[in-house]
Amino acid sequence: MARRYLLSKQWRAYQATSRAHTRTRFIVVEQQGPTYGSSHDKQRHEQSEPEDSPHGWKPTFWRVVEGSATAFGSIAVLGLAGYSYHAYYKDLVLRKMDNAFGVGFSTPELTALGRHVAPHKLHTIDDFTGLEGENEWIPRAEQEHIDGIIDGTIRGQYHLITGEKGTGKSSMILKAMRRVNGSGIAMLEAHSDLEVFRLRLGKALDFEFHEDYIGSLFSFKGPRDSTAILDIERAFNKMEKVALMRQRHIRKPLVLIINRVHVLRDDDDGRELLELIQQRAEMWAASRLVTVVFTSDDHSTTEHLKWQATRISVTDVRDVPRDPAVKALHDFRQKVFKEDVSSDILNQVYKLVGGRVRFLDHVARSKDMLAACKFICDREKRWLLGQCWMLGADMDPDAEDQQDHATTAFLLAKALIEKEKDMKPEELLAGKLPEMPLHEARHLMTRFDFIQKHDHFNIFSIDSNSMVRADSVPMHNAFKEISAQEGFDELLEASLERLDELEGLQRTREIVMKDLANEGQFQAMVRQVKAGEDGLTVTVKAASPKK
Repeated sequence: MARRYLLSKQWRAYQATSRAHTRTRFIVVEQQGPTYGSSHDKQRHEQSEPEDSPHGWKPTFWRVVEGSATAFGSIAVLGLAGYSYHAYYKDLVLRKMDNAFGVGFSTPELTALGRHVAPHKLHTIDDFTGLEGENEWIPRAEQEHIDGIIDGTIRGQYHLITGEKGTGKSSMILKAMRRVNGSGIAMLEAHSDLEVFRLRLGKALDFEFHEDYIGSLFSFKGPRDSTAILDIERAFNKMEKVALMRQRHIRKPLVLIINRVHVLRDDDDGRELLELIQQRAEMWAASRLVTVVFTSDDHSTTEHLKWQATRISVTDVRDVPRDPAVKALHDFRQKVFKEDVSSDILNQVYKLVGGRVRFLDHVARSKDMLAACKFICDREKRWLLGQCWMLGADMDPDAEDQQDHATTAFLLAKALIEKEKDMKPEELLAGKLPEMPLHEARHLMTRFDFIQKHDHFNIFSIDSNSMVRADSVPMHNAFKEISAQEGFDELLEASLERLDELEGLQRTREIVMKDLANEGQFQAMVRQVKAGEDGLTVTVKAASPKK
């Protein structure tokens, strides 16, 4: 006897197929939902289903909640990952910059130090002849002061180290860096292009300017889309944080060295960059966080920095005096070449090339020192003639600007030669060059800016006390040799007269009168210049054929 079951609407019964027909069995199969014959039946069923049914709006609501939770969780995970990477990247930037100021040297510093022999290395002939920049055998009075700047002993100031090219500014700084093994020091070479300067600053500080930032994967936009000057400001902000962190433990300021600042262009971009660095240097010097060191060959850098400086210290690096230079040259020749040079030859060498370190270093390595001195003097003379030789009365009008610089250079050279006659013999013996104040040189040239170009081209030099002299002893010797040539004064006078003539032609206006035939005439009224005077009338008319 078959039993009767009350089945739900979700249950369906199927008749089992079997070979035996003695019994009838039903197999109950559970289905996921109700079945409808058509879409119309399904719609009618949903309308008739009550709201409190378990298959009403609740499944839809929970599906919405589940989707929202999934989306929110995904966004939260993505945001957390992005924030974590951002925090990690900022910490990584500081750690990399802190490591740049650690013990050791960066790639630019190692490249610069490659010119020098390590202090513990034995100085042999191969060492000296193979390294052109090695001039540490020459004693320098400024070395102790620069050592104090680099090792952090001298604080509360930022420094400008000036001097002519080849006086040994960079060599003394590198020697001081090697003495402290580069701890707390970053160094870079300045460049006229701001983008190149930005890259060199980043290389020195190990700062990538967010160029390696991948926060855009997490929809975080990096701050790289900016100008070079803003990138430099950001690098200084990071550097300031590193200096504050190191100040807690080391109690010594960081040192940032910028070589050859004079190559920055004298335009708006160059002045803005120099102003930015100086503002930071003033603030860091007051708080003793960072000591900024500039090196420059030109006086223009001193003029740009001094007018708004309060904590700057200017150090002039001059030529080596006679006695230390002669003694060092004698010891070097005796140690390396086993040669006992006489004092007459040494004094003659100093008279020809002076105490310029790069000249002494070149002469000391040469087999024939006097021939090397002659070569240096001839090279300086050719440089002077190539830059400032005069063209005389046959000067082309297009050469007027260049000849203005040339004639003023030789006018100043003659004035310095005249001042040499009034110097004491002991001053001349010590290698001191004649000099004159900067304002007198500008008055002699009748132009304010000419002397800056001569300073930039290493013809004259201007120290921090605004005194003008020849750039070097060989250059001053070239002044005297050229001025003593036959016909020099006549050539200078002819060049000056031709320049006056060209200047007069520029101020003269030519008026061509036409249509004056048949009693034609023009009248020009010259108005009165002073009160109470009558105007002047000028009449121009054609002359008669008889006249």
